[in-house]
Amino acid sequence: MKVPIKKYWIIASALTIGMAVLTPLQAGATSVEPTNGVTVQIEQQITGKIKSISGDGIELKGRDGKNYYIGFFKFSEEQLEKMNLVEGQEITVEGSVAEDYLDFYTFEAYKKYLPKEVSKDDLTKLEKMFNEVKKLEKEASKAYENNAMEEAEQKYEELGKIYVEMRKITRPYYLANWQPQTFEEYLGDYEFSENNIVISENDKKQLQAIYEEWVKLEKDGQEEKANEKMDEFHKILKPYFEELYPPLPFEKYMEDFELVDIPAETLAKLKNLYEDARKAEKDDNPELYDKLFGEFYDIIHQFLKPQTFEEYMTDFDFEVSEADLKQLKQLYEEILKLDKKEEQTKIEEKWEAFHTILEPYFKANKEILISASKVTINGEEYLPQ
Repeated sequence: MKVPIKKYWIIASALTIGMAVLTPLQAGATSVEPTNGVTVQIEQQITGKIKSISGDGIELKGRDGKNYYIGFFKFSEEQLEKMNLVEGQEITVEGSVAEDYLDFYTFEAYKKYLPKEVSKDDLTKLEKMFNEVKKLEKEASKAYENNAMEEAEQKYEELGKIYVEMRKITRPYYLANWQPQTFEEYLGDYEFSENNIVISENDKKQLQAIYEEWVKLEKDGQEEKANEKMDEFHKILKPYFEELYPPLPFEKYMEDFELVDIPAETLAKLKNLYEDARKAEKDDNPELYDKLFGEFYDIIHQFLKPQTFEEYMTDFDFEVSEADLKQLKQLYEEILKLDKKEEQTKIEEKWEAFHTILEPYFKANKEILISASKVTINGEEYLPQ
């Protein structure tokens, strides 16, 4: 079954959602007149309630009924912590419209996380490479939209190489400021003792020696050798990890699935695949592990209990007209009745018809992207530092 992605778009600007004018909500707000005659306000004010929080941004339901994504990349981590954002909270934001989610992450936002000691010359180099990365990201995103996968992968490969070069510049600065944890602190982060798992004295002695070698190699910039040391470290810890996170028995694992009419022999096959996959994981054979679990889920999907139409539609936070709802329900129920293996073409055609009906609703409810330059919460104002 093809499941639509709730947020399947990349570009979500005021221009792309067909709005003729964004009404100024802030007295004295400035605006710009693009060549197509559509007026878009540069700075505007939005008040609404937080729907969800993710990283350096929030989804906001405005008092005007529109959906917004607010980017806080101009604000520091300390400021975001002081804001203490929670879902359902009312907030007022002033900011500018962005055309793409990628536009939120500017070089200034990237620079916030760099060590203060980075030289002007290196900052100049980093900014040039950063802008090239942003350009390649947009080109890759556009290629994906146009289904030009090979071109997109090539762009991502190019930007990956630039990131490697950027890291070569920044890594010495990070290392100069790095204060490694003590061995006891580092090992304590795994919380073995809190779970009554005792590491033998012999293993602990080896782990400490490896950890201290790893720190020295990291400080010397010998990253490859340092990674090898950390592999040794985790190899010793592996039995303790298995004790800390024991694999679920097959029967317990299957409790999360609602399966319909699955034959006993198929269930037995699933159990064999599951246990073989867990063995492959224990034997450090990721290729076999992925292959076995791929087969496992291919079988599972054939017997999963489908959602009802009503359950399916709860994923969308917009209302659909009665007439469209009736057509959608009929299409959905017809899809469920079709044989997944033998009638795949018909299934895809019906999903296409389903999405065609929903398309105007998606367009009408696209998030307007706002890069925040002022935030007001509980009467307290925040400006970028």
